[in-house]
Amino acid sequence: MTTLDQPTATAPTPVVSGDRPIRRELGVANALSHGFLLLWGLLTVLPLLWMFISSFKTNGEILADPWGLPGALHLDNWARAWTGAHIGRYFLNSLVVVTGSVSLTMLMGATAAYVFARYEFRGRQVVYYLFVGGLMFPVFLALVPLFFVVRNAGLFNTWLGLILVYAAYSLPFTVFFLTAFFRTLPTSVAEAALVDGCGHFRLFFRVMLPMARPGLISVAIFNFLSHWNQFLLPQVLLQGDESKWMLAQGLFALSVSQGYAGDYARLFAGLSIAVLPVLAIYVAFQRQVQSGLTAGQLK
Repeated sequence: MTTLDQPTATAPTPVVSGDRPIRRELGVANALSHGFLLLWGLLTVLPLLWMFISSFKTNGEILADPWGLPGALHLDNWARAWTGAHIGRYFLNSLVVVTGSVSLTMLMGATAAYVFARYEFRGRQVVYYLFVGGLMFPVFLALVPLFFVVRNAGLFNTWLGLILVYAAYSLPFTVFFLTAFFRTLPTSVAEAALVDGCGHFRLFFRVMLPMARPGLISVAIFNFLSHWNQFLLPQVLLQGDESKWMLAQGLFALSVSQGYAGDYARLFAGLSIAVLPVLAIYVAFQRQVQSGLTAGQLK
């Protein structure tokens, strides 16, 4: 006589006692790492939030209750910083110079990196290491010779000279990063495009650059932040004519003058104007930055 098949209960997998201490250690490590990241995030965000809130206060509210909320939104602080302190002019100057320098850096850097990553020629490694060797020299070491080179070239106190210097100092990192990124792109796509009759220039601009978009955006954002926050080079290469100053120079002059005048509300408004574009660009391209930084690990 046959009996109905009964579901057989599987025996539970025994838990090895040695796994519990390992899991406990991993849990403690994760808790410490998350706690450290939370602390780091608070140390980064809270000063920016305090600066932004203080830009809407009056000077009396800042001195009487620096940690409190403003009684009303005093938007005139932003207007006084934009026009009275000429922050608007310096903002537009920086926007023009940074746009030109980042565009020039990305064009030359992407072209050089693509050649280093995709083509074989004599002396390739030597030229590549000459580019990368520029990462070893900080800007402080070249200020004096750079001053004379720019002045002798007739580019002193001009935006064009500043754009060229920005691009020159950003090329080593751009070439280094994009060379590794171009090597991760599939070779089969480039070979198929060449078989279909695509020339080398068309292959670069129509096929390879769109594929390298995450890496290009990541490097462009890093270069933008570096150029936007640059103070030393404009201070050395732009002297005398305040109408050509960059935003960092204008903020420095504003901090000195308002520190003595006691107009801290206008100072915080000027600093907020300088920070907002950087935050907006990072928030808009956050996913592209993350994918660009991790793309080299996926192959």
